[in-house]
Amino acid sequence: MGAQTTTMLRTDQTAREGDAVQHRKQLRALGDSEVVQAFLDGDQRAFGELVRRYDSRLVNFVYRTVGDRERAQDLVQETFVRVYRHLERFDQTKKFSTWIYTIASNLAKNELRNRSRNPLVLFQTIKQNWDADHRPLEWEDTQYKPDDLFRKRHLKEKVDEAVAQLPEHHRIVFVLRELEGKTYEEISDITGVNLGTVKSRLNRARNNFAQIIAPMIG
Repeated sequence: MGAQTTTMLRTDQTAREGDAVQHRKQLRALGDSEVVQAFLDGDQRAFGELVRRYDSRLVNFVYRTVGDRERAQDLVQETFVRVYRHLERFDQTKKFSTWIYTIASNLAKNELRNRSRNPLVLFQTIKQNWDADHRPLEWEDTQYKPDDLFRKRHLKEKVDEAVAQLPEHHRIVFVLRELEGKTYEEISDITGVNLGTVKSRLNRARNNFAQIIAPMIG
């Protein structure tokens, strides 16, 4: 192969890589529904963008539901397999995030069914925000001093332990609301139960959670 041919091949490869980078940037600028449509229109790389957006979020959600990170990763992988196979059935008048969380939630519930056949100050701060319009709990903040970060990580571990002890129907609504920041309406769509039931379960879950975690961090 001559030097000129080699140079042409490298130039072509560089151009393709540049196009791929530009394409990824374009996908990242789109909303979920637009990325879904791009995939349905034949852009296979659009599915990779959906995975990038939701993989870690779903793993955290499922992990907090089933209590096993390795199994959570398997279930999220299965979630994406189902999304890939059935994306053409997705009602694009709905939110994609709700749809994919519903799939992951159902897989997590099936997993649970198959099985069954001073941190205190930080926790009090969390409780004060329960009835407010708040973001999900965030455990890392570079503005905190090392000791504060240690306490937050300790609290996070205890929260995960306490959440794992909640009954399934309480655990899912609690995780979706308190740890994922979903609205009551989104939780209703994801779990398939009415708003009143969501609020009732969430109230009981919060009370139960408080009783479970109190001796852990007292």
